Amino acid sequence: MRSTRRIGRMSRNRRKIGKMDLTSLMDVFTILVFFLLVNSGSVEILEAPKTVTLPESRVESKPRETVVIFVSKDDVLVQGVLVATVADILEGPSATVDPIATRLAEIKENVLGPNTMAVAASQEVTILADKSVPFAVIKKIMSTCTGEGYENISLAVIQKVPATAAAG
Repeated sequence: MRSTRRIGRMSRNRRKIGKMDLTSLMDVFTILVFFLLVNSGSVEILEAPKTVTLPESRVESKPRETVVIFVSKDDVLVQGVLVATVADILEGPSATVDPIATRLAEIKENVLGPNTMAVAASQEVTILADKSVPFAVIKKIMSTCTGEGYENISLAVIQKVPATAAAG
């Protein structure tokens, strides 16, 4: 068989595919992993104690880092510290609860790190109250919070699944 110049030129230009350079691909995946690690820790899920049964809601917004007040059927905890009982709050003559006010003032003063600084500076309170607790108790707790400068008060609820249109 005859070798022409064209065949010689095509054979020189035809190179076999060698190893793939994976450096840039690894860089992209590394950046993606760091991005996902950094952003996955920003969601906070509030775990309600087993003694608290939350009401249900269809609200879509997510909770932020705030001061958390647990109100069970019997006790009231502010950031995990027992401060009062529901019976004492119901029987109390004033519209505010002094032990809760004292604990909220302590939280503002005792800032230890960036997380507690964010919580104290947010001026927000999330109340996780059992649905059987009388509203008079919740009202006194909310009044105490606003008296201490916490003006944004959220009530935690269990998110209901939105009802879908029934086909008929």
